[in-house]
Parts: sequence; structure tokens; C-alpha cells
Amino acid sequence: MFETLTEKLQVVFKQLSRRGKLSEADVDTALREVRLALLDADVNFRVVKDFLARVRARAVGAEVSRALNPAQQVIKIVNEELILTLGEPEKLNLAGPRPRVVMLVGLQGSGKTTLAGKLARFLRGRGERVTLVAADLHRPAAVLQLQTLGQQIGVPVFSAEGMSPPDLCQQGIAQAAREGSSVAILDTAGRLQIDDQMMAELEAIKSLTRPGEVLLVADAMTGQEAVRIAEGFHQRIGLTGLALTKVEGDARGGAAISMRTVTGVPIKFLSTGEKLDALDEFDPARVASRILGMGDMISLIEKAESALDQQQAEKQVARLMSGEFTLEDYADQLRQLRKLGPLGQLLELMPGGMGQMAREVDPKLAESQLRRTEAVINSMTPEERRRPDVLNASRRRRIARGAGTDVQDVNQLLKQYRTMQKLFKQIGKPGGMRGLGRLFG
Repeated sequence: MFETLTEKLQVVFKQLSRRGKLSEADVDTALREVRLALLDADVNFRVVKDFLARVRARAVGAEVSRALNPAQQVIKIVNEELILTLGEPEKLNLAGPRPRVVMLVGLQGSGKTTLAGKLARFLRGRGERVTLVAADLHRPAAVLQLQTLGQQIGVPVFSAEGMSPPDLCQQGIAQAAREGSSVAILDTAGRLQIDDQMMAELEAIKSLTRPGEVLLVADAMTGQEAVRIAEGFHQRIGLTGLALTKVEGDARGGAAISMRTVTGVPIKFLSTGEKLDALDEFDPARVASRILGMGDMISLIEKAESALDQQQAEKQVARLMSGEFTLEDYADQLRQLRKLGPLGQLLELMPGGMGQMAREVDPKLAESQLRRTEAVINSMTPEERRRPDVLNASRRRRIARGAGTDVQDVNQLLKQYRTMQKLFKQIGKPGGMRGLGRLFG
């Protein structure tokens, strides 16, 4: 998300940094480029106008003229005003008597049912007992899809035949209360476009169930159309929050920047991938940092903490530093890396040049290379993984056949392994960091 906008803004900031003292004309030239970048990213024009007016008022004042590094000060101002535009972070409201009701609304195809499963998993990870209510009776197989998701994450799903959706939701909440659930998530029906019949049904559900949260699930890839859809739902139903889906496929990101200002409704969640753990709470500061190419190391650390086994990681570090690094350790590291998500998305979270690297990496090619490396290691015997020195030519041919690849891939893996082994041995020695220069020539 935001790849196109980030690239253009980094060009503007690089040009600013080449100047010493910034004149008013320099600032205006830079802001014209920022304006074009934002409009090209599909940010609402009124949002762009207000945003740039605030930035300019600060950028041509004493705040910048007295700064030791004027260009960095302008970037700081842009970052702060971008956070202001994105709005204050707002958590899910789970106050009140149990079960607290979260009602999901949205058009058909926005990813509402999948998001219901992701949200259930997210809340369960925070100690809540969740019941999913399958109230989408208009889309074929919607109930079955939700039941499948419920089985995957270990969450009960309430469904019934012969009921109207409002009555079904009311019965589902009653069942959730009997089962001791603290949260009930209502997956309601959508349509291909907003119509009176759908809105009347949603109004009836809201009136009967009195949800603490009414979240609109909107497809980020529809751009400004998502903003208009949000306005339409908010006028009729009264939204408390937004959840943007398919953000990993939206290179522009204009909807996310525009939505809070245009609708007055906060974004609460971003769905960042197909897997059930690909759901992030919306944090304006982190999003602004990513837009400006500063990365999002906090999100990367959180991903690592949730996916990686800390005790196993500590053991591996000890083995690496002692020079006991084997191909089994290498395979474990690859498996841990795969748990964090697609390689391209991980690189986007890193600051500086790593973000640029992410845009140059072919995600499919990188994933294919990782799978090939795992296949080669898995084709080895336990002895060969622990003692790679025994891998003569005939063994390498056998491994290549077993992995469905060729000997060149086996040789390349062994070369990478030996380089890493030398690196870790050097780091583990007293004064090892100083010796790295000699290692790499």
C-alpha cells in the first residue's frame, strides 16, 4: 500500500534536501509536487487542499527558517500534518454488558465475511470469547464460508434457517450470552450497490441488537468510491468505524488518507492479506511513517513477536554465535521467516533503502526461491543437514532430483550457507565485528 505515493514523495524530499536555506519559492515548488502526488494517489481534492494549506503555513514560517536542517523540518511538518489528517487512533469499543455486539456492514465483494473471521481471531487473541453470527442469507455459501472460518480459528458460529436476518441476529446474540461469549460479531448481507431494501434490513438489525460498534467493511482498491460508499452507509446506518480490506493490492492508498476527513468516521482496521492473521489496528503515526518512506519497524517487531518462538530463537542465536550453525538451523530460520508473511510486505515495513528494495523485489520470484531452498534442504538426510561437508557430487545429484531442481541450486545453497557460517563464527569471536571487514575483503 502507498508504494506509488511513497516513491513520488521521496523524490520531492530528496530535491529539498539538496538545498541549504529554503526560500518561500522552494517550499511552494515542493508543495506543488506533493499536491500532484497526492491527487495522483486518489486522495480527495478537498483533503489535499486543506492538508497543503496547513503544511505551507508552517513551512514558510520561523519553524523552518530557523531550523538547522530546513528540509528535514519540512518533512517533519508533513509527517505531523499527515497524522492529523489520518485522525486520532481509535480502538474498538467493547464497553457495556456482555456480549458486546459488533455489526459488520458493506457491499457484496468487499471481504466482509473474511474480515469477520479475522476480527474474531484478533479478539480471541486478546482474551475475548467470540461468537460469529451468520446473518448474510442473500449470498450463496456465505453461511458455509463463515462456518469454515469459525472451524479454522476455533470460534462458534450461530446460523439458522427460516428466520429473517434481524431475528437471526437477535437469536445469535442470545445464544452467545448463553455460551458465555463476551463479543458477538454480526456478518450481515451486502448488495452490489446501496439500495433501500438492504438499508432497511440493516436499520432493523441495528434497532433490535443495539450494537456498540457498526463497522463498514470497504474495499480499499475502489479508491474514492470507497469514500462515497462510506458516506452513504453513514448517513443511513450511522457508522462507528471503518475497516479497509485488500490494502495490500492498493498501490495508491488515497481512500485511507481521505476517509477520516470526508466521512468523519475513524478507520479502525486494515486487512493486509489473505491469511486470517493479516489484520492490523489502524495507527495513523505508523501509516504516515510508511507513506513518507520511513518504514514501520513497530509493525515488523509485532509480527515477529506473534509469529516466532522466543525460546527457539534464543537457542538458535546461541548456536550461531558458537559456530554450530547447520543446514537444519538454516531451514528453521527460513520457516520462521515464512511465518511472518510475504517477503515483499516485510521489506516494505523496513526504513530507508529496504523499502526501495521491496519495490525492486519480485514477490513471486522471492517466494519461489524460498520454497526451492526449503525443498533442497528437505531432500537431504539428517546427517547431511548436520554435516554438509559429506555432500559429494553423487549426493548432490540425488538431492537435486529429490527437490525437483538441479545441482546448481544445491551448490548455490551450500555457498550461501558457508558464507553465513563464516559470518556468524567471526561475529562470535572477541572483537569479531572488527574482523568483518577482513571477512568480506
